[in-house]
Parts: sequence; structure tokens; C-alpha cells
Amino acid sequence: MISLSEIRNRALKFQKEWEGEKYERGEAQSFWNDFFQIFDVSRRRVATFEEPIKKLGGSQGFIDLFWKGQLLIEHKSFGKDLRKAKTQALDYFPNMPERDLPKFILVCDFQNFELYDLDENTEYHFPLSELHKNIEIFAFIAGYQKKTYKAEEPTNRAAAELMGKLHDKLLENGYEGKDLELYLTRLLFCMFAEDTGIFPKNGFREFIDIYTDEDGRNLGSQIGYLFQIFDTPNDKRPKNLDESFAQFPYVNGAVFSEQIRIATFDRTMREMLLDACAFDWSLISPAIFGSMFQASMDSAKRGELGAHFTSEKNILKAIKPLFLDELWAEFEKVKKTPKQLYAFHDKISRLHFLDPACGSGNFLVIAYRELKLLEFEIMKITKSLLPLIHIDQFYGFEIEELPSRITQMAMLLIDHQMNLAAAQMFGDPHFNIPIKESANIFNVNALRADWKALLDGTNIDYIIGNPPFLGASLQSKEQKEDMTLVFEGVKNAGDLDFVAAWYIKAAQLMQGTSAKAALVSTNSITQGEQIGILWQELFNRYHVKIHFAHRTFKWNNEAKRNAAVFCVIIGFAAHDTKNKRLFEYETPISEPHEIIVPNINPYLVNGDDFVITSRRTHIQESVPKIIYGSKPTDGGNLLLSDEDKKELLRKEPNAEKFIRPLLSAHEFLNGKLRWCLWLVDANPTELKQLPMIMERIEAVKQFRLSSPKVPTQKKASTPTLFAEIRQPNSFFIVIPRHSSEIRQYIPMGFFDNYYIASDSITVVPDASIYHFGIFTSKAHMDWVRYTCGRIKSDYRYSNEIVYNNFPFPQKIIDKQREQIETLAQTILDARTQFPDSSLADLYNPLTMPPKLLKAHEALDKAVDKLYRKEGFKSDTERVAHLFELNRGLTSLVGEETKKFKKPKGNQ
Repeated sequence: MISLSEIRNRALKFQKEWEGEKYERGEAQSFWNDFFQIFDVSRRRVATFEEPIKKLGGSQGFIDLFWKGQLLIEHKSFGKDLRKAKTQALDYFPNMPERDLPKFILVCDFQNFELYDLDENTEYHFPLSELHKNIEIFAFIAGYQKKTYKAEEPTNRAAAELMGKLHDKLLENGYEGKDLELYLTRLLFCMFAEDTGIFPKNGFREFIDIYTDEDGRNLGSQIGYLFQIFDTPNDKRPKNLDESFAQFPYVNGAVFSEQIRIATFDRTMREMLLDACAFDWSLISPAIFGSMFQASMDSAKRGELGAHFTSEKNILKAIKPLFLDELWAEFEKVKKTPKQLYAFHDKISRLHFLDPACGSGNFLVIAYRELKLLEFEIMKITKSLLPLIHIDQFYGFEIEELPSRITQMAMLLIDHQMNLAAAQMFGDPHFNIPIKESANIFNVNALRADWKALLDGTNIDYIIGNPPFLGASLQSKEQKEDMTLVFEGVKNAGDLDFVAAWYIKAAQLMQGTSAKAALVSTNSITQGEQIGILWQELFNRYHVKIHFAHRTFKWNNEAKRNAAVFCVIIGFAAHDTKNKRLFEYETPISEPHEIIVPNINPYLVNGDDFVITSRRTHIQESVPKIIYGSKPTDGGNLLLSDEDKKELLRKEPNAEKFIRPLLSAHEFLNGKLRWCLWLVDANPTELKQLPMIMERIEAVKQFRLSSPKVPTQKKASTPTLFAEIRQPNSFFIVIPRHSSEIRQYIPMGFFDNYYIASDSITVVPDASIYHFGIFTSKAHMDWVRYTCGRIKSDYRYSNEIVYNNFPFPQKIIDKQREQIETLAQTILDARTQFPDSSLADLYNPLTMPPKLLKAHEALDKAVDKLYRKEGFKSDTERVAHLFELNRGLTSLVGEETKKFKKPKGNQ
């Protein structure tokens, strides 16, 4: 591609030769031939004179000079009204195929120019004498692009949809599998190449338009031969090769080396390919398009294009604190000292990056782009025209073949885009064609592969990525085998999220090195039981330290229905660093705010490295025990709806004494009524007189006998009873085992033992209103948020992790206890003022009554002061204090919370 500086020089020469000449229309050809030569483009190849077309109204017209899909030129004799020329140009549009519509209209009288950019809705007016000053607005003729892609623009979606339609037609014709995937990847390269200067502008489109039959019969064979030409060095090509093929450069880089079947096309498919070629592929973002392109190959996923990529905003959350912020800070420090700046440039040229679950390459693409942007700033100062950053510094592992190929292609595309940007900045283009450098992408199972062997001696500096999000219950047999292999000998590793395996593999690779990693993960690995399993292994065996972390935030993308995925980003290494960066979110959809802390523990709060372990009893003997409710295991035969109850009592009124209200989480939260047959100590003679109840009892027996589980079969001998009975003998507090994360407070309640507690709730027997006050306080709620497990984003309240480790306030005097009891009662009283509202409605942040919220806030302040006189400034400060209390209490009972030694040295 010709440099911009050369274009300016040629423009100046052109205007000197033609300035002052008052040419007529009939003398225009040589003018435009010379004009196109400014950009090193043959006018005869790209644009035609006197293109016939029907005008608005049906009369025959002729476009003075037409470059399909790019530029329409109307010229008039000197001094004529150019506004009429523009109107005439627009009259051609209605009868023009959409793919041929130009992006620019140029009208002139050979001494005055008016250029209209139809995409940007801008216009430029200048005389020929100022052409050299305005020549860059015509740089699109040479392949330069003024436009830059936006991270989330619909351009990428439209491009992926075009490829998806073509995919479906080829598949319909029997072209499938690996050949189809590779074929479409090659077509993508060709269309991008002709829009970005790798190929002659519109060269691939015109090859199809001019050199293939309209019915599409020879299109497949022509493209097949063209692919061979791309893989043939110029000196190895046939001497008599037709110009239609010879115009294209040698590509190399293994893009076209693999032999695949020739595809067959028809007229419709040829039109589809021409439509795709007409799209401006220079506008796509390789970071986003790769994932969309992959999704477009699956018609079932195509409706959710945008759901299948990591947004650039989220990628930057990982790479900025991992390495980018640090590199920019170092640049600012050394940029005024040439020797140090040259050394810094050399340093970043030696960095190596790995995404061990690279998918379609978005993390690698953005990391490379950001590193190149930093290099451009260096080059501006050093005046160097020699770039040192190359795509072969980047490595990726991917288990699926198609995304691994897309990653390879995406890296080539972003490399070329950055080379174009460099050419526009520095005027000296360095293009990687024929391809001499490429990213190192391996189509392997990263969890079974030997990373060091694949890297072949390369020392990785930064590990980045977004490994798969799969909970233990969603993992396939092969994935579970992968987990077993990675976590060999680790107890309960089968309960971990799939992403945890990449933490272990990354930790193994960074041993004895200064490498750092940042992985986007499900927040489950920082909650509940998973913390103890994963982080004890990372701390004890691999001496990992967390360097930065983004606490839980909601994953956003362009999908029509955003999936409720809640993530964290954890940056870590096998060495320590002084200042850690913790990014907190007011809510999961808020913008983060950063705090500098001395340490970040696995709960992603400021505090020592430790994990809370499962306990069967509470860390404080004075706190009442917590138990699960009773479990029926009855096939629904001991349970009754309102209608069931009415029907039973209508036929058997004497059954009323055996019917009790049943508390389950759903009914409790939503104000519903449910009932059960509670037949503890029931008189057998009375039961025999109730045939409908006896029928249900028999059904329970048969249900349990048919169970594959031996313990359940044994319970068939007592079919009148719940399989597991844990009913309190006194008043008890109800805590739902699962609750929505949108609630600021988990709704809890007081009940007497007439109500039967089911196993979907946990209950605290013998509890007082003081205990209720502590449980429903913000202190306890924050503890829950930081320590509980999750189902999707909802809280999963655990007896052994959450409740039994929660530290109650100590050394409380009667006056303080009475204050908490009074404030807790105020909450219960506030609820009673809304008898028609369910707890779900009362505790929905959008509908929570101000009276109830005010009552909770008063209680929160009082409880905080029980822990610390001055209270707490933030949730994380409160939780950090609770963690310290937990550690102190566990040490007193001889079961100290797991704390880990700090690695030696700060780096």
C-alpha cells in the first residue's frame, strides 16, 4: 500500500499539472486516470466511464464514472452548477442494487471539488489548488480507512449474519464439517483483505463479478484455484497466469495451505457472496467479530449474536490491572529519557502472553491492540519507523478447531488493522503480507496438555482469559475426567466449577517465574465450600497471592436476553506484591471503584489469607443450633394444597386434627398456604376410619419401595411419617435456604411449632427475638453475601459454612440486648401493617415500604455498634472485622480457621 506521504507528494504534482485547465466533459478520461494514479490504483480496473443505469422516473442515464460500492463521480464543464450534478447523482440511487450503492459522491468541474461522505453525512468543498491539503479524505481509494470500529456497534452483528446465511446455503448443498468452517474463514480473509489494502481495492468482489458466471456454476472452481494462487509464491506461479489471478499477492501463513473440497454455488449463492463482499469489512472489530462469526455457524445460536463474546469493557477490566496500567505508568516515567525509552521499547517487545482458553481470540486481540497503541506512543517520541511488537508474542490454547482457526485469523486481521493505523500515523507502511509472523494458537485440550511442552521454552509473562463457566452439575463426563486429572488427590474437587482447573494449570506454569495471571471466573469460586477446596490448594501447594480483584459484577453483552452471569476477575501470581488493587461494586451492575489494600483474601476482601471451613457446631456455644426442616420423601402424598385440604375435609371431617400448615421457602416468601398430613403419634384405629388418608399412606409406602435408594426403601416401613423428622418443640426462626440476590435482607420469620418446617428452609429452635434481630441485620446479611454459595446469583444459605461460622457480638449487656429486641420487634410490627403483601413484595427493593426499610436501618446501626463502637464505613470493612472475629473464636475452640503463610519477598 502506498504511504500517505507519497500520496500527498503525488497530489501536489497532479494539481500543478492540471491547475488552470478548463477541461470539457469529453476530455475527462485522462484527468481521472491520472487522479487514480495518485493512489497507485488503476482507474480502468476499479471504475468505469459512462455506466448505463435507469434514472428515477425510468429514463436511461449514464453515470460519468462509477466504482461500484465506493464512489460515484459526476463532472460538469467548468463553471457549471455542481448542485445539479449532485442531484443527478442521487437520481441514480433508486434503481441501483443495494450492494452497488456508493459510500461517496464526488462532483466537480475539474477545478472545483465537492465530496460527499454518505456514511458520515459530511461534505468537503475545495478548489483544485488545495487538493494536496485535502487529499487524505480520498485515502479510501488506496485502502485507508478514516473510520474506526466501535466496541459494541451493530456492524459486527450484520457481518456475522451475512456469513451465517452463506454458511446455511453451503451446508444445505452438502458442503459441511471442517471444510465448510475453513472455507468460510478464507472467504472472511478475502473480503477483509480487499477492504484494507492487502488485496487491490474491491479486487475479490470484482473477480467474482467479472470472472465467474452469473449462474454461479464455475464460482466454486474459480475460488478454489484462487485459494491455490494465494498459497503460491510469485516466483512459483505459472508464467502465463491470467491477470485476473496474478493481481492477488502471495499470502502464506498456512491460511490457504490445507487442501479442501471445491464448493458448489448457484445463482442465489453467488448473489449472497457478492452482497457479503459489498459489506465494508474494514469496519469490523476482530475482538468481537470472531465470537459472533463462530456463533453464526450455529443457526440455533444466531438469534443471540452478541451473547457469545466477552465485551471489550470486561476484557480491559482484566488486562489493565494485569499489565497495561503498569506499562503505561512506566512509559510516563521514562518517556523523557531516550536511553530508558529505547530500553522500555525493547522490554515490551520481549513480553509473551497466553490465553489458555482463547475461544475466538478476543482477549488476545485486545491485548495485542493495546500493546501496539502503547508502541505507537513510543515511536512518536523516538521517531523510529521500525515496530518491535509482533503477533508471534501471543499464544493461545483452544479445544475446538473452529474457534482456534478464528483466533488465528482474528490476530492476522488486528495485526493488519494496526499496521494500517501505523501507516496513517508514520507514513511508512509495514505489512505482514506475505505472512511471516502469526500468533501461536494450539488446538488442544488445555487441561490435558503439557503447557511447557507446547510453549517450547518460551517464558510466559502474562496469562489472561475467560475459561468456561460450568458448575459441577453441568460438566460432561469428559470434563469431569479433566477435573480429576488436574485436581488429582484434592478432596471434594468434584464440587468445583470448571474454571477452577485453569487456576491450577496457570499456577503450575508460573512456578519459579515472575508470571502473572488474570482470569474472568464465575463468582462461585470465591463463595461457600469452593473457597476451601480451591484456595487451600493454591495457597499451600503453589504459594499463590492475589494481586488484584474485581468483586462480583454482572456480565453484560449485546444479547437480546442478557444471561444472568455474575463474575469476578482475579489477578494472581506465585509471588507477592506490596499494594493490591481491589475493585468494588455498589451493585453488580454499578461501575467499580478502586481501593488500594495490603492484602486480598479468597473472599476478595482486605484481610489475611484464610478460608472458612465447614463446621457441624457453632463457634459460640451460647448461640442456638440450626437445623434443616423435615423431609417428607413421599411422592407428594403427605402434602396438600388448599383444594386438596378442602376436598379431604368435605369427605372426611375427622381428618382435620391431622392436618398442619407446612412451611416451605416458596410459600413462606410468597404468602401462600400449603398443608401436610402430620401423623406423628396418630392413633392407628382413627387412621383406619379415614380411607382417603389410608390411600395416601399406601401411596407413600409404594413410592418409597420403588426408590433405587436403600435408605428410602427402609422408610417404607413407616409410611405415616416424614422420612426425616426434625420438627422443633418450641418457637423457631425460619431462614430460607435460597433467596434472591436482589434483596438487601433475606426475609426471616418467627413461628410456633404448630407449623411444620419443611427441608427447603432452615430453622433455629429455641431462638429469641434478640437472635432474630442479629440474623436479620446488615452484619449478618453481609456475612451471608461473602461466605454463602450461590445458585446462579441467588443466595444459598449453608448451616455449616455460613451460620456456624458467623460470629455473634460478644460481651453484650442487658441494655444492649433489650435495644436489639425492641428494634427487631419494630420490624415485625412494620410487616403487620401490610397484611396483604407477601415477604417477597415487602423485601423487593422496588416495593419495600419506607417504614420497614427505616426499621431495618435503625436495627443495622445498633447491631454494628455491638461489634464496634464507631460502626463501619463500608460493607467490606464490616466483613473484614467479622472475619477477624471468626478467626479469634475458632482459635479459642481449637479449630483455627485455615490461615496461610505469606510467600517470601515482595515483587
